[in-house]
Amino acid sequence: MNIPLLDLKAQYASIRDEVRASIDAVCETQHFILGPVVEQFEKDVAAYSGVGYGVGMSSGSDALLAALMCLQIKPGDEVITTPYSFFATAGAVARLGAVPVFVDIEAHSYNIDPNLIERAITPRTRAIMPVHLFGQVADMDPILDIARRHRLPVVEDAAQAIGAEYRGRRAGSFGVMACFSFFPSKNLGGFGDGGMVVTDDASIAERLRILRSHGAKPKYYHSVIGGNFRLDAIQAAILQIKLRHLDRWTQKRQENAARYDHLFAQGDLLVTSGLQLPEALWKSAGDRHYHIYNQYTIRVKERDRVQAFLRAKNVGTEVYYPVPLHLQRCFDYLGHTAGSFANAEVAAQESLAVPVYPELTPDQIAYVVEAITEAIHQRGSVGGTTSPPQALARS
Repeated sequence: MNIPLLDLKAQYASIRDEVRASIDAVCETQHFILGPVVEQFEKDVAAYSGVGYGVGMSSGSDALLAALMCLQIKPGDEVITTPYSFFATAGAVARLGAVPVFVDIEAHSYNIDPNLIERAITPRTRAIMPVHLFGQVADMDPILDIARRHRLPVVEDAAQAIGAEYRGRRAGSFGVMACFSFFPSKNLGGFGDGGMVVTDDASIAERLRILRSHGAKPKYYHSVIGGNFRLDAIQAAILQIKLRHLDRWTQKRQENAARYDHLFAQGDLLVTSGLQLPEALWKSAGDRHYHIYNQYTIRVKERDRVQAFLRAKNVGTEVYYPVPLHLQRCFDYLGHTAGSFANAEVAAQESLAVPVYPELTPDQIAYVVEAITEAIHQRGSVGGTTSPPQALARS
């Protein structure tokens, strides 16, 4: 059996006619950058996220950059964030000459630890930027409380979390701004790069619109220096089609995650091997998960050996992320060393994402679980004397 980490061809097959019609419609208008299609998509994503305004951007990375530019983050300012995220999180801070101030993550959630934020605040702190990693919202109540007491804006890096919820509210509705990515591998992914900043503040939304068009309003008149951060109409049209299916796809991801949880729990592997599964922490009415599982990320000792074993079994995996941000060479100037943020470093050594995409079948999930069980059982130092289940349920 060959199981990729993500099968976008299967998704496309289910919506091919809708997508092609939407692309043709844009081609007929010959209006390819911003315009009515983008405006409607902005409104729909804002409404989906429970806020008033959306401003389409050229990528999730540019969305983060534009959000910080909107706050007038400047050289020497400090922005508190996590060391365990995609590079763009801290990269956007550094590109403005500001200083990313890292706070360690919670071991169980992979998200920033609110208990450690306040001690990282200094007179130069200008914002807090939590990341909702792998599709689960960070613990926002204490973060927002700290931000209010210190009069600091919160910018959510919600690149992986569109539709995720925390205590009845959607990702993107907590901070003064939130940033989404529509990179193809995201739950709502385009046919290339794309992103969006959402906000409830009309003045912030207007400033973002100016910033994304080189700081011009009207055209050719520049009150500020911005960038070329505009969203293409074809991407918006494709994403608009996909947005209609997003809740159904999210439900399938949640069902697949629940199936993984069930199959892994059938034996004593979780007790004897140290294998850890994702925890869905925040729940809503009806006990339904609102972790959207952009990734189903397990933790396992000897991760690299297990990954190699799965590769030999034709199971796609990915390590998100092998080197935490504070240990990246480009951030040497910050002075961090190994041991500075222990939870992030252990996560980087042990985390492994396995397939969870909506089109995954029960047989495929069972095959992945069997392969992981076999890999762990292969070495006593990893799996003790655990025996792999002989016939995992496939229904």
